[in-house]
Amino acid sequence: MIVGLGVTGCIAAYKAVEVLRGLQKRGATVRVMMTHHATELVGPLTFQSISGLPVIIEMFAPTDDPEIKHIQIAQEIDLLLVAPATANTLAKFANGIADDFLSTLYISTTAPVLVAPAMNVEMWAHPATRENVRRLRERGVEFIDPGEGYLACRTVGAGRLAEPDEIVARAWEMLNEPVDRRGGSSSRSGSSATPMTGERVLITAGPTYEAIDPVRGITNRSSGKMGYALAEAALARGAEVTLVTGPVALAPPEGARVISVRSASEMFNAVMGNLEAATMVLMSAAVADYRPAHPAAQKIKKGNNGMVVELEQTDDILAATGLKKDSRVIVGFAAETENVVANARKKLLEKSADLIVANDVSAADAGFDVDTNRVTLVSVEESIELPLLSKRAAADAIVEAAIKIKHTRDQQ
Repeated sequence: MIVGLGVTGCIAAYKAVEVLRGLQKRGATVRVMMTHHATELVGPLTFQSISGLPVIIEMFAPTDDPEIKHIQIAQEIDLLLVAPATANTLAKFANGIADDFLSTLYISTTAPVLVAPAMNVEMWAHPATRENVRRLRERGVEFIDPGEGYLACRTVGAGRLAEPDEIVARAWEMLNEPVDRRGGSSSRSGSSATPMTGERVLITAGPTYEAIDPVRGITNRSSGKMGYALAEAALARGAEVTLVTGPVALAPPEGARVISVRSASEMFNAVMGNLEAATMVLMSAAVADYRPAHPAAQKIKKGNNGMVVELEQTDDILAATGLKKDSRVIVGFAAETENVVANARKKLLEKSADLIVANDVSAADAGFDVDTNRVTLVSVEESIELPLLSKRAAADAIVEAAIKIKHTRDQQ
């Protein structure tokens, strides 16, 4: 398998060396293309020494090879991976500008494309960048969204390049997916993904926050990444998506109707208020089971003794949805630390769900705070254990399973 690795002018360019090594360890041949600005941050000789192949920078460099280089590489690669991808590169790709080797290669290849952006938090959030990302997603380009953290510009926020291991894992998944060379990866182009035109999907995501007093509260480690990935997967298939989200630090998926909530009570009301219009419900939010019974109106001052907080149960959103199920497909999630499948099956029956997505959140590479997940799809008929996947790839599998359930029900 041959990967074209594009490296652009971002301070995170040094991490592309780790991406290169990770791909090689999995058996891929990697052809590296660098923009001029990238060469000012990492020397081309580094990539050449590791890849064992010349690094391409110039569009029209003299060569003994009579082939038109960008066409030759465009036809031979199985995946174009750009990591890191700057805002400038995204703008070029989205608008068909081909003024250097990498942008010309992008517009020349029919291979799947995977992009890992990295930039300042304000650049990532800018409407122009969001519009360029939306356009590229619509054309089938896969994204590994940047993570949050301390950035080179000495600010904190979204914009940090995803971890090299995550980028390599997603690239390897795409290399092993069925591919339509005229339309890219099947998971995005729709060559094998089932369309959802006409479906109205209601999705919950993220944590809830239950106030103890005006400055303290009870919450959990959910990042919302799984729910947002589900929204992207449904949108990519043509569904109309309403995303009810707890407090997260993620950019809203382009095209989704987003309802931001804070507490379990607010999420309950938002779900119930939008349930009637939904044909499918995917409930990935980590909703608090308990909340303080008597939240203080003012900040509780520290005293010499301990403090007891009386808790009361919150409304069970999944159970309430199950009572109004009708013809809807309802997918619940079970974050477990033991007896994962058994607990998920119990939840499936008690909540009248059609599918429970179960995962062991005690695992280091799955569940909360990470970009990968290892889930088991539990239905009345079977339990299907999926391998470790990016949350975006797991979302595709979950959505596909939900569609299968709906189609089977419609045919009965």
